[in-house]
Amino acid sequence: MKKRCVRKIWALVNPIDMAIQGASITPRAMLDQLLVRELSSLEAFARGGARLNEWSDMAAINNLTQTLASMHIGAEALPDCEKAEAALIEAAARYQSTGRMGLSGPGLQALREVIGWHDAQRSSIARSKYEQAIKLTEARTRSGHATIDLDKILSNQKEAA
Repeated sequence: MKKRCVRKIWALVNPIDMAIQGASITPRAMLDQLLVRELSSLEAFARGGARLNEWSDMAAINNLTQTLASMHIGAEALPDCEKAEAALIEAAARYQSTGRMGLSGPGLQALREVIGWHDAQRSSIARSKYEQAIKLTEARTRSGHATIDLDKILSNQKEAA
């Protein structure tokens, strides 16, 4: 039997269009879809019906806002991020002890502020820069670099108890 070269066939992509999309700001319609998801997660916290999914959404927004702030894009968001982080850690502790996830009034307000900051950050930078921040946040989360990690929080609380 003869050896054969199996060639990979790549989809045709217009490199100019890709460059334009990467350099342009993400369209508002796409950003609104993300904002709706974020606000529905926040609403679940406000109603007291939040679960791990909503907590994860809020933690991801907070982590990404912190990453963008460290990239000098809306650095004034960091105080609100710290308040939101403390509120999310408190919510995780409450969930661990009672099985219900909720936030205090100041915690909800801090998360509202973080969502506002994050929306302003992502609507003011190029799509490629935003994707770069997402990748950096994912790498930081995997390495445990000053991000909110529910597994780590819950395991630390079990050890303390």
